[in-house]
Amino acid sequence: MLAILKLLQSIVSTLHSAGSPRQVALGFALGASLGLTPLPNVHNGVVVLLLCVLNVSFGAGMLAWAVFTPVGFMLDPLFDRVGQALLLGTPALTPLWTSWYNAAGMPWTNFNNTVVLGSVVAWLVLFAPIALAARWGLVRYRARYAAAFEQSRWMKAVKASKLYNVWSWFSP
Repeated sequence: MLAILKLLQSIVSTLHSAGSPRQVALGFALGASLGLTPLPNVHNGVVVLLLCVLNVSFGAGMLAWAVFTPVGFMLDPLFDRVGQALLLGTPALTPLWTSWYNAAGMPWTNFNNTVVLGSVVAWLVLFAPIALAARWGLVRYRARYAAAFEQSRWMKAVKASKLYNVWSWFSP
């Protein structure tokens, strides 16, 4: 139950943050990698590092991770087919995969796994559309619904609670 409340808090704070739509959208698109691709891989460590280092919304990245994890599991059969086509079905790429696998550190990427390779390629192809859709949705939300949400009876009740007052002391 606490995890659900933290997720809702993250969603609301991300939607109403002072971050630009571009920062939120790029954070969301980066975080989609964490949900679409199998987690214990080097590329996801790079994505988390980018979320921490770049001027993008970390909260949006974590939200995207939660949103895209079930999508990633549902699309695993498709990712497997894409990975098989790239690894086994394209003989012209065999020298590339062989040299990558023999290079120091590259075996840790798990690109010899069809699901990992297919999901990373799919995420790279979908990066720009995810970022554009997230930016469009956030701009639309902030223009049409954000003020109404802030004035809703539910939000007023939350802000009037003692728990919210204590929480606001510790939030930046």
